[in-house]
Amino acid sequence: MKFKFSATNPSLFHANPEDWQSWQWQMRSSLKTQKDFAKYIHLTPEEELGFATDFSVRCTPYYLSLAIDKGEQDPIRKIILPTSHETLPGLQEMLDPLGEKKNNPAPRVIHRYPDRALLLVTDTCSVYCRYCTRKHFTATDQAFIKSSQYDQALSYFKSQKSIREVILSGGDPLTLGDEQLERVLSDLTSIDHIELIRIGTRMPVVCPMRITDELVLKLKKYHPVFIMTHFNHPREVTLESSQALLKFVDHGFPVFNQMVLLSGVNNHPAIVQALSRRLLSLRTKPYYMFQCDPSFGSDHLRTSVADSLEIQRELWGRLSGLAMPNLSLDIPSGGGKAGLTPNFETSRVVSADGVETRKFTGWDGVSSEYVSPPSSQIAKPIDAEVYFEEWDQLKF
Repeated sequence: MKFKFSATNPSLFHANPEDWQSWQWQMRSSLKTQKDFAKYIHLTPEEELGFATDFSVRCTPYYLSLAIDKGEQDPIRKIILPTSHETLPGLQEMLDPLGEKKNNPAPRVIHRYPDRALLLVTDTCSVYCRYCTRKHFTATDQAFIKSSQYDQALSYFKSQKSIREVILSGGDPLTLGDEQLERVLSDLTSIDHIELIRIGTRMPVVCPMRITDELVLKLKKYHPVFIMTHFNHPREVTLESSQALLKFVDHGFPVFNQMVLLSGVNNHPAIVQALSRRLLSLRTKPYYMFQCDPSFGSDHLRTSVADSLEIQRELWGRLSGLAMPNLSLDIPSGGGKAGLTPNFETSRVVSADGVETRKFTGWDGVSSEYVSPPSSQIAKPIDAEVYFEEWDQLKF
């Protein structure tokens, strides 16, 4: 099936097409208050109460247009609008569920894994998703990193030879201007041991007009640059967002998508496969399918691990490996990622002479055994020592 994507309608906001296609206009015209949203959506009593939450509300006209006239239970509306549920005590509420504050060796730097680190270049997003995992930092009016903090962050990256990747995050890095972004990429790629840059951004989803010809031409000078975007629902893939993704891949940017499984939004295998297939048609790899982090005020959007595993099992074998995102859970308090997969092993036997036999039953019920050679027959590559030095750099 060939996919055709529909354009959004600027007339809903009485905007002329030129303004609608301007990312600066979208940012300036963002909706932030209960009064702003009430002009376009009939708010429920629960949503009205939600505006009392401590976490800011913001949405571009473009992204809100996807939820107008779709009803109170619309999946995209659930991502955008606060509800009274955010003000109620939750089962597991954490302001910093990823334990980022204890992995913060320099200003705006999060270093949890040996070979990669985050640089939080801004706290600003064009849309504040209600399940945000970084509420301890996002929307706190800090904007672009201060010069003194920026210098400290660069010094840290230079001192840590194990860091091969720097991930620009925030907030959303693409809310910054082209010149600011280019400065950051230029400074980071001038560090010899940094091999690639990732940019974590939701702008292709919520403000795709940000992806201009000028932007991609500036950024491509610093390849390899990977784009890590964040589509959650197939309806987010519009004509405008598809053009943004194609602009990236046509200019040599590998694009990966990281979705979050959300209750009442996308927690069904039909939704996940629909999103994956549309993204693949745009040369965007479905990469991660995350369990929602237990951030403050997100209980109403979280699914259970059992629900997520069932979705994954339903998809397993029916979707190609290209279309299958990796289900993963971030262990709260900074434990790192834990990959989750269906357990297909049904039994395991080791013989007296050390031969191990494991039995598996696949997704469609086919069962068989896999017999492993004994450890005495397993040889390690003769040239592994050539790579020992760079391997040892990854050991904290």
